Amino acid sequence: MIRSGLIGRAILASRSPWLHEQEARAQGFDLSYTLFDFDDRGWDDAALPDLLTRLRTEGFAGVNVTYPFKQAVIPHLDALADSAQAVGAVNTIAIRDGRLTGHNTDMIGFGDSLRAGLPDATLDRVLQLGAGGAGAAVASALLAAGVRRLEICDVDADRAAALAARLRPRFAADIVVRSAGDHDTRAIDGIVNATPVGMMTKPGLPISPHQIRSHLWVADIVYFPRETELLATARAAGCATLDGSGMVIRQAAAAFEIITGHAANVPRMAESFEREF
Repeated sequence: MIRSGLIGRAILASRSPWLHEQEARAQGFDLSYTLFDFDDRGWDDAALPDLLTRLRTEGFAGVNVTYPFKQAVIPHLDALADSAQAVGAVNTIAIRDGRLTGHNTDMIGFGDSLRAGLPDATLDRVLQLGAGGAGAAVASALLAAGVRRLEICDVDADRAAALAARLRPRFAADIVVRSAGDHDTRAIDGIVNATPVGMMTKPGLPISPHQIRSHLWVADIVYFPRETELLATARAAGCATLDGSGMVIRQAAAAFEIITGHAANVPRMAESFEREF
């Protein structure tokens, strides 16, 4: 039995257990996937190091990490893979011989989803909402995809500035920080929501509906609900849209291989995701 799981807050609605356990079953081995929901268990953030020690001693092969721990977990790991070093955030931890190594599969997950779901999207100028752990991966994916000017907006101005500073040495694009609430989209080609706003536990819009204009494409990394208020508003305005399902499937497939050592079948995981929804 391979033991795995997910660390985060407000994750009881996560589809990750279904995706990982179904893929393992299809490959002929047993995998258990446990949700370590800090909200549900009444844990303070300070419980994170003890949880990681517990996973190490109880024989877990690895875990996924989500909001709000993708960056907070880094000081408690033994090593970072190149993917996590590049992004500055961790969404997957492999546990081998007592050592915890952080990886990031969000970047490839979002990049692959963008290419498949919005192949004709204009990438000259993109507004990204959110500069946290997921936002760091999304920004890297956008810039790798060819975005010429990335404008980052976050309620935490220091966090947005820190992300921009980490990105500039790696990419030749124009990377700027917008002040919170500066969502003028008249000169923007596309919007990406990399905040938790829109999740079942955090409903609402991350941007004024008046700024969602018909010339835009709009992507959301939230996948539950799949049709967020942002995407519903964008569709009604005539925008091309991309939901978070492609990202979650592709990052899950990469994480599955890191944790279990078995390559995932992405089309099969996509079918599992559709059946579950």
